[in-house]
Amino acid sequence: MKEVVRADDPRLAALIARQATQYADDDQIGLDRITALLDALGRPHDRLPPVFHVAGTNGKGSTCAFLRAGLEAAGHRVHVFTSPHLVRYNERIRLAGKLITDTQLADVMARVLDANDAVGGSLFEVNTAAAFLAFAETPADAVVLEVGLGGRLDATNVIAAPVACGIASIGLDHQHFLGDTLPEIAAEKAGIARRGVPLLCLAQPPEARSAIEKVAADIGANLLLEARDWPLDRALVPPLPGAHQVRNANLAWQMLASQSALAVTETQFRAGLATATWPARFQRLADGPLTRGVETWLDGAHNPDAAAALAAELAARGPMHLVVGILANKDAASIVDLLAPHALSLTFVPIPDHDAHDPAALAIRFNGRAAASLEEALALLPAPRLIAGSLYLAGHALTLNGERPD
Repeated sequence: MKEVVRADDPRLAALIARQATQYADDDQIGLDRITALLDALGRPHDRLPPVFHVAGTNGKGSTCAFLRAGLEAAGHRVHVFTSPHLVRYNERIRLAGKLITDTQLADVMARVLDANDAVGGSLFEVNTAAAFLAFAETPADAVVLEVGLGGRLDATNVIAAPVACGIASIGLDHQHFLGDTLPEIAAEKAGIARRGVPLLCLAQPPEARSAIEKVAADIGANLLLEARDWPLDRALVPPLPGAHQVRNANLAWQMLASQSALAVTETQFRAGLATATWPARFQRLADGPLTRGVETWLDGAHNPDAAAALAAELAARGPMHLVVGILANKDAASIVDLLAPHALSLTFVPIPDHDAHDPAALAIRFNGRAAASLEEALALLPAPRLIAGSLYLAGHALTLNGERPD
């Protein structure tokens, strides 16, 4: 699966362009290429500090942010690998607490691409290998690792013995790769499980739960389910709004509490949680070139489950003027149907450099209007305003407003 990626740094742009010549886009996921690539690099993934591995359809990025915050509050140095990035490619790799620099990223990517000449791995596989190489060569105490797509066949799933695995909310997304039904997708997500390793899981629909239980039993993982094996602590409230974020915070804490490789007390976790950030999750944008002092919010809401969580937040806060852009491979009808009841108005926009649903067609279908750009859409709208529908659109908004995640 080919990613559309831009980089401002000319060295990184050249490396990304080089990778595009190595990969035959055959729409296949699997572990063969990443394994061959890591073998050629000396198996850096075998030299990592304790790994916390997180899968899920929605919420896995926030869970990773909460894990990092708790570990750092306990004095641990933390590597983090997440995707996608919003503004800069560097956001995907955090070394001992700090985003990887352009120089560091260009160095490891060049070495990975030299090995990739004989492998032909995808950009995500290259980036995963680059992260593992950087992690193996930089001292730290822990790795927080987010699954890219699915779990069982995701490039991150080469880690033999994580100290804890987690599964956040599961819904229908990426069916072309993961299966058409919730049980099929849940089984793929549960494929990160390892024998004897705690597998912490949020409560899921019954059919998804059954699939996860079967995978965990077959592998021999120690499955611990929300509500059945651990209670939801509603006092674990992160700065990110929404009831779903309370559940993600609980998942992060239970992952930390289930393992013994690194000490983190509940007091330390709560202190860290209070400082946690994760951009484009109901984030209020600062006064900047895009917002021009008008109250403007930002949320990815890139699939129906994420849109449902956003709709619940809007139901509690009140309606807003919605500016929506949706990738062509996403279920636009379900996303808009969930958000429209909470819209003072609906404006549809394109997503620069990505195939998206036609704004004019969406405007006709959902009784809204179309704009040629995000700037044009916002210029005509009063407060309160919300940009939603795609993490790529969220990244574009952050770029236009001069807010780079760090």
